Amino acid sequence: MIKPAANKSRASGRITLAMVAAHAGVATMTASRAITQPDMVSQALRDRVDQAVVELGYVPNRAARALASSQSKVIAVLVPSLSNAVFTEVLAGIQDALDADDYQILIGNTRYSDKEEEKLIGTYLQSNPDGMLLSGLSHSPRVQQILTNSRVPVVSMMDMSTDPSQLTVGFSQVQAGYAMTRYLIDKGHKRIGFLAAQLDERTLRRAEGYRQAMQEAGLLDNKLEVMVGEPSTIALGAELLGRMLAQAPDCDAIFCCNDDLAHGAVYQCQRRGISVPAQLAICGFNDLPASAWMNPSLTTVATPRYRIGYEAAKLLRAVIKGEDPANKQIDLGFTLMARESA
Repeated sequence: MIKPAANKSRASGRITLAMVAAHAGVATMTASRAITQPDMVSQALRDRVDQAVVELGYVPNRAARALASSQSKVIAVLVPSLSNAVFTEVLAGIQDALDADDYQILIGNTRYSDKEEEKLIGTYLQSNPDGMLLSGLSHSPRVQQILTNSRVPVVSMMDMSTDPSQLTVGFSQVQAGYAMTRYLIDKGHKRIGFLAAQLDERTLRRAEGYRQAMQEAGLLDNKLEVMVGEPSTIALGAELLGRMLAQAPDCDAIFCCNDDLAHGAVYQCQRRGISVPAQLAICGFNDLPASAWMNPSLTTVATPRYRIGYEAAKLLRAVIKGEDPANKQIDLGFTLMARESA
């Protein structure tokens, strides 16, 4: 028979495992097994302990469990934005990959800030995470030092590293930028502009690919670049299109570093009576859901965001288990979506 509810500890106000055990009328070790290793006890006993947990409002102490098992069952995930659809899809992939393993995810928003990333990593390491999933490859020297000293396994997402020992899942941002620019060159365009915002490491690598293609074709001209550090929005895309046409009025195509800017550029062209793509070809990057349905439909680069999150979490899980993955760098590639706008 389940005993009457125990009072909370006067010292901490927290319901303890010992209280749950007493409430269920079992030993503390038995209650622990029923919660953490339910297959080791009978269904009837599990039911008694589960009922006690519910009645007392018991919340397991993950820190204590981590000390006992050497695993915290926590994975820290840092992304630069929680409003950007690119990263919400990455997070969905991570969640789906880890659900079956009963992992808890600590999600941090770095806001594209090195200082915020340092603060979040320092805070999350206090929870003794089993591993970390980080966006991008570039981190401040302080973050690099913290990660090295912590010895927590880390998988980097969204790009590919030249260091074969670094665990990475993503695609080459440089190659993707190159491919889109090459596509416009092959279509006969010679004055191809590049619009960029935020100027995070992925945007800068796309710009690198753009410049490589333009230089190879003998078309490189810094007047064809408009790059600002402001957050990317549709409104900013419209504004940057105006800047581009003011400094390079002979521009015949524009490669936007993401679809938000490209949407704004297309809308601004429509307001100005500029025919897309007859007078000005426009393309984007990331293939957001609206891009296929706008008029004209947007030529862009589709990126495997969900799969990046899913495969990165699986790779990290394998390392946590002590496995030595044969493939430490998973290149998921990208797809150039040729549509009506370019």
